[in-house]
Amino acid sequence: MYPENSPHVPAQRAVEVPHPTPYPPAVVTPAPVVPVQPNTVPAVASIVLPDGRVVTGYAINPAHPEPVAAKPAVSRTAVNVALGGVGFLAVCGGLILLTSFIAALTAFITQLIILAAVIFGGWIAVQIFSTRGHQGGTTVNIRKATFKRNHFHG
Repeated sequence: MYPENSPHVPAQRAVEVPHPTPYPPAVVTPAPVVPVQPNTVPAVASIVLPDGRVVTGYAINPAHPEPVAAKPAVSRTAVNVALGGVGFLAVCGGLILLTSFIAALTAFITQLIILAAVIFGGWIAVQIFSTRGHQGGTTVNIRKATFKRNHFHG
């Protein structure tokens, strides 16, 4: 690394190692400890691990929630009565709709019949009272009544 014919020893370098500046510890005033008598003295449990070590400590009991009040069972009879009532209401509603539909259909057919009667009656009236009907054909006047081809014109 160094040439052999150099007469001096390699210079030693001064290495400066940075040291962290310690902060003074914060002064913590501990909270006063108030002794509280526990309701029950917890049991101390010891467990032997597979490698032979013994671990001793307090057993932690899981918190049990408050039992919920049991709901009363719904009887099959009550369910059947309720379902029967719903079915009965559905049938009644369907019958009311069917009755309304039949009444509307009857009114519609009645109006169609009246419309046909008015149109047909108007056509007959036009045929009877039109003045074109006296052109051609044989006309016979009997007591001021006019008959033309088996039709009465008054």
